[in-house]
Parts: sequence; structure tokens; C-alpha cells
Amino acid sequence: MSIKIGITIGDPAGIGPEIITKALQSEAIPDAEYIIYGSAQGVELGKPSATSAEIALTALEEGAAALKSGAIAGLVTAPICKKNLQQIGFDFPGQTEFIAQRLSVNDEPYSVAMCMTGQHLTVGLVTIHEAVANVASLLTQDEIERTGSLLTEFCLKKGISQPRIAVLGLNPHAGEQGLFGIEEQTTITPAIVNLTQKFPQATISGPHSADTLFHQAYSGQYDAVLCMYHDQGLIPFKLVDFEEGVNVTLGLPSPRTSPDHGTAFDIAGKDIANPSSMIAAIKLAFDLA
Repeated sequence: MSIKIGITIGDPAGIGPEIITKALQSEAIPDAEYIIYGSAQGVELGKPSATSAEIALTALEEGAAALKSGAIAGLVTAPICKKNLQQIGFDFPGQTEFIAQRLSVNDEPYSVAMCMTGQHLTVGLVTIHEAVANVASLLTQDEIERTGSLLTEFCLKKGISQPRIAVLGLNPHAGEQGLFGIEEQTTITPAIVNLTQKFPQATISGPHSADTLFHQAYSGQYDAVLCMYHDQGLIPFKLVDFEEGVNVTLGLPSPRTSPDHGTAFDIAGKDIANPSSMIAAIKLAFDLA
């Protein structure tokens, strides 16, 4: 029996329909049964609307339900427009949180984390879509340990038997021994100690200064980097892996992946969208499934 992979269309006014079509026509994707949720019929490309938001939300609901029921083995979600969706009542920061809630067991959402992985870097995020002003108060030892565990387990699932995980600090120069902040000493280091005990097969080090660590990770000295907030990880990641990067939700019972870019309304309908990230997202969902 072939593996079934679901693909949601995203906001159909964006490049979702184009990159899905190009990906499915590519010889690079695995031999599987692909089920598309949503349609671009009746939508004007490049112009998000309430109609395109409704189509995106319905596709998400159908894809999540299929993943939860086991009708599909993995789900790939094309880009959405969060602002457009929120105008029709979408009460989630993003698709990651939506999927976690819809796959919940006994009304308890899965404990998930956002990870971006590509050819050069893999980054996990302790906090995701949060205002920078709130990050320090949201960082807890438990959250760092939880996210670090999911990131380490992801590396093990990928076949890395002795993963090397670099944990970043929050402050410049990882706090410079308390000169620029104390979160490294009070919160991050104790989490690293516990993670090291939990995963003796892994090398989990830090807190590292973010301004130098990514050069080392890019050169292959680390298998993954645990980042304290969204832009700390995604700016360097998208600099080097934008074309083929994949967003993968860690902690779900079944794989969910997504391209690492947005809806790109400005180029929708021009037949110039690059499907590489969608192809990579499909391949990773298949491999994890």
C-alpha cells in the first residue's frame, strides 16, 4: 500500500497552488499518494480576501482531521496569511499551534515545538510567535528542556546516533557571565545540565553566543541549534537555507511539515515561484512517515 500524504492549499490567492502543482509534476518527490485539500477556483491571484481565507481554513481543518484519523500518514501545509485568517476568526498565532490543538487528545493539545531544517542548518525554537519584549519572561527551564528534548529526538529520528546540539544564550555574548543578563546562569545552563543527563548519547553544549555559533554550525560542527526566540534562529536559517528549508512541527504523533516561506502574493500567478521548499517539505513528511 502506498503512503498517503495530505497537502493543504494554503491561501489560494498566494503561490500555494503554483508550488504544489510544480512539486507534484517534479520527479524529485517520492512515489506516494498525494491528497490535496482546497481549491483556487473563484479566487483572484495576488489578492487575499475573506473567500481565500475561508478556503485556507477549510483546507486546514480537513487536513488536520485526516491526519488525526490516520487517513493520511503525513501533512504538508502550504503558506497562509495569518492576518487574513484572523479576520474570519482564526484564533491561533500560526499553523503550528492550530495543528497541535486539532490533534489534541482529551482536549489536551500536543506539546509541540517549531523546527526549521535544511541542507546547512537545523534550528529549534523555545519561543515562537511572541513579541521580543515578552521573550525573557516566557523563557523557563522547563520550556528549554522540553524543546531541547524534542529537537534531540528529531535528530535521532533522522538517523543521527550521536547528535551535537548547541544551545544558544538569550543575551549578547551569552550574557558575558552576568554582565549583560543572567538568564544564561539562572535558566539556560540548568536546562542544559538536565538535557545532558536525559540524552547521554548526545553532546548538548552551551549557552553559546549567537553571533559566532551559527558560523560554526554552518561549517558542520553541530547537527542542530536550540534558539531562544523566533528571529534568533530564523534569520540565519533563511539566509542559508531559504530555497529548500522546511518547517516541521516537533512533538506530534504524525509528521506535519511546511515550506519555510510565505504566501508571496506579489508574485502569485506569474509562474515564477520556486517550488524547492515545497518539494523538500513533501520529501521530509514522506521520510518521517
